[in-house]
Amino acid sequence: QVQLVESGGGLVQAGGSLRLSCAASGSIAAINAMGWYRQAPGKERDLVAHITSGGSTTYADSVKGRFTISRDNAKNTVYLQMNSLKPEDTAVYYCNAHARMVLGLRYLELWGQGTLVTVSS
Repeated sequence: QVQLVESGGGLVQAGGSLRLSCAASGSIAAINAMGWYRQAPGKERDLVAHITSGGSTTYADSVKGRFTISRDNAKNTVYLQMNSLKPEDTAVYYCNAHARMVLGLRYLELWGQGTLVTVSS
C-alpha cells in the first residue's frame, strides 16, 4: 500500500511562514511529478505549485515569489515553503504525486489526506 502523508500545517499570522512536507511511503519504484493543491471553503481545488522529477517548477500566479516547492527524491518527499502568508492563503493543502509501484507498469495518481493552513489577519 502506498500513501502520501502531509505535515506542517497550522495557524499563522499574516506575513508569517510555514513549511509543508509530504512523504510518500510504500512499495514505490519511481515518482514522476509532484505537486501541492489547495481548497478553500466553498471553492474548487486549485494547483498551487508543481515540480517534475527533474526539478522544473510551476506556480500559481497568486503565490509566485512567496512560495517555493522542492523535493528530495531520495526521501520521496516534496516540500512547500510558504512565506509572506496572506489570509487568502487559508485552505486545506493537498499533496499530489504520480508514482509507479514496484512491479507496476503504469503511474498512479496519489493524494494526501490534506493539511489545514489558517492565516489570521
